[in-house]
This record gives sequence, structure tokens and C-alpha cells, in this order.
Amino acid sequence: MLSEKNLHNYQKQAIQHIFDHPGCALFLDLGLGKTITTLTAIDRLMYDSFEICRVLVVAPKRVAEDTWMNEVKNWEHVKHLRLSLVLGTEKQRKEALHRAADIYVINRENVAWLVSMYGSAFPFDMVVIDELSSFKNHASQRFKALRMVRTKVKRVVGLTGTPSPNGLIDLWSQLYLLDMGERLGRSIGSYRNRYFRPGRSNGYVVYEYKANTGSEQEIYEKISDICISMKAEDYLELPDKIVRDIPVHLSAEAQRKYDEFEKEQVLQLQDTEITAVNAAALTNKLLQYASGAVYDADRNVHHVHDEKLDMLEEIVEAANSPVLIFYNYKHELSRMMKRLKEYNPRQLDTGQDIEDWNEGKIQVLLAHPASAGHGLNLQKGGNNIVWFSTPWSLELYLQANARLHRQGQTRPVMIFRLVAHNTHDQRVIQAIENKNTGQEALMQATKALIDKYIN
Repeated sequence: MLSEKNLHNYQKQAIQHIFDHPGCALFLDLGLGKTITTLTAIDRLMYDSFEICRVLVVAPKRVAEDTWMNEVKNWEHVKHLRLSLVLGTEKQRKEALHRAADIYVINRENVAWLVSMYGSAFPFDMVVIDELSSFKNHASQRFKALRMVRTKVKRVVGLTGTPSPNGLIDLWSQLYLLDMGERLGRSIGSYRNRYFRPGRSNGYVVYEYKANTGSEQEIYEKISDICISMKAEDYLELPDKIVRDIPVHLSAEAQRKYDEFEKEQVLQLQDTEITAVNAAALTNKLLQYASGAVYDADRNVHHVHDEKLDMLEEIVEAANSPVLIFYNYKHELSRMMKRLKEYNPRQLDTGQDIEDWNEGKIQVLLAHPASAGHGLNLQKGGNNIVWFSTPWSLELYLQANARLHRQGQTRPVMIFRLVAHNTHDQRVIQAIENKNTGQEALMQATKALIDKYIN
């Protein structure tokens, strides 16, 4: 079992940062140990300085189910902390809240329910928001709920590796939960007016905001006292991460059908205003087709080719060691489960799956990046990742890769990306490589496709 002496110096620095700032954020890169850092700070605040007595941790569902409890079990100096998981049915959640504990862990989807139940009698004197970036939407119910009880809480700690995946506009609501508007303003309107100008718009509807010249530096200076940022490459000596794009060549007939499908889908948008919604819908259809099957309007699945499955099977066979496969669509999951049945594939669904993977009991583990993208420690089970289809989201992509390429990994991590040649797959890979995966980039890619067929 690990002990406090195993903490790195940068983690000790982060612990002191939490002590020094009642409202603060740790922008720690993937794999730098945000959870044990925060647990150590909680332990000291609770049992050394007696500043707090009841902590609420808000986390993504999978992280709430596994990560915090596992960290307590794995570290000697915090194993006495009592955790209660506020998950499941409403009855189960209420029972968990009535248990005697030091830390109550709830998934972010139930934050509004929790605040509604307690109202002004909110009983937590410290709140930890694991994946603070999931509170970037100022109009979301989860943000509004925490904002309502913020004055009741002595200490708030925000944890994330990607505070502004879609740009600086995302920072306002996250910082508000830390300092109640002291640094970036008390409203999203004042923040926008001061640091941004309207970009693409339609009448009174503004689709994006562009930072004014000098805004980035000014914003960073404003928040620098309470936000500590650390990059993994500066503090950890991780094994190599080797990325290989595996070209998948469609048969002549499959390529012809893909080209026809792409043209048909694109031309439907030629007289339509390109929005984030229809650009995303087009991207999803094209990526599905490239992976071998598509949904119709009634969610029926239509098979179109098996080229990616054939290549995936070759990779799994050649690896001769556990493989973690990321997928984006449910039909990909079902098709892979069927094709790889001789390897007894398992879908990542429960804490037992995580435990079995890390103990080497699973040869092929299938996971959706949205459910495995934050906080899960899978580095003990293997060092091979396959992206059956790569998502447009850079944040999901980086977070998912960090499940294996993180502290505790002892072998080079191999990342294989299956890329169907002459399909939308290649555009996504290019966007990922250029770190250009925001809504504006998505819409520009869609416009470029339209130009391809009408000019």
C-alpha cells in the first residue's frame, strides 16, 4: 500500500495550494494524481486543523463509483477516511446521505436533486468538483444548483486537466463556483462584454465569441492566484506514447458507396445555414459509414462493410496482450463483441470490470470514451489502445488515452487509430493533430465538404 512519502513534490505543492485558498482550482494534467492530492488535503483540513467536517465530491458517474473509493483503499495515510457513495435510486441516495461519513461522493447529474432536497440547509462545508470543466455551461442545471448554495460552503476545490476545451469563454462559470465572481465578474454578460467580441452570428443570436486582443493574458493574470496549472511532461517521466495510424482501405465497391453517401448527405446541406448541430449530425453519419454501419432515421442499423473489423481483428491477434478498444457508436460495440468473441471481450461497465482489467483477467476491453474518459486508472491492465473510430472531441480523445498513459504505467503505450482511407476519418485525425476540434472547426470542415461538391 502506498503511503504519504510516495507523494511527489508537485503534489505537496498542490496540497499547500488548497490550504492557502478557500476557493481554488488544480489544473493538473492527465495522470498527475489529482484525487490523492485532494484526499490528503481533505484529511489535513478535517483531522489536523479541524476546519471542515463534511465534504461533498461531485464527479462523473464512473469516477464517483470507483476512483475516489479506490484511492482511499490504496493509500495508507487516508484509508481512515469514511466515504459514502450517493448513487443509485433516490431511496439509495437518501440512505447514503444519512450514513456517517467524512466524504459524500455524488455524480454530477444528481447535483440539482441534492440542492433541491437540502435547500438553504445545505450541510457540506467543503465541495470538491472533480472535472470542473463539466460545469462550463452557465445555463446548465448543475451550475445553477451549485451557484445557489455557494455561499453556504467554506471551501471549494475544482479539479480538471482541461479547463477550457472550447476556448476561454468556458472559464467564467467554473471560476464563479470558486470565487463567486470576484475575478471574472458576477455575470456571464459582464465577462463577455469585457473580454470578448461577437463572432459568427445570425441577427441577435451569437454562435461564438472571440477573445479581444490581450484578453487571454489578462484572464490568466486574474485567475493565477487561485489556479495552479501543471503539465505531466514537466513532472513525470512517463513511458513513451507511440501513435500509429492504421490505414483501412475500403473495397472498390464500398468506396464507391461511401462516396455516393457522402455526396448525398453533403448536398442536403448546400442551401442550409451551417450550424454546430447539423455539422455534428453530418460528421456522425460519415464516421459511422466509415466504420462499417449506419443508423437510419428510426435508429435501425444498416451494415455497409467489414474492413475496419478485419483490421481490428488482426491488431488484437498480433498484440498478444490485453487491448483497450474505444468506440463511438453502439452498433460498433455490438459488431466488435460479435467479431472478437473468441477473446471473450467485455464492455467496461462496472467497478469489477476495472478491477479484472487491472488484474490481467481481460484480454479485450471495450469502452466508450465518454464513460472512461475521466479519472479511471486502467494503466495496470495493459498498454495497447485501439481507436475503432476517433471522436471529434480533443478532450475526450486525450482523456481516454490517459487511462493507460499515466503514472504507474511501466511500458510504452501503443495507440492504434483505425483510419478509413478517403473518408471523414482522415479529417478528424487531422483536426485532432492540429488541436482544432471546436465547433467552429467542425462547421468549417462541413463547409469545405459542401464546396467540394458544388464548386
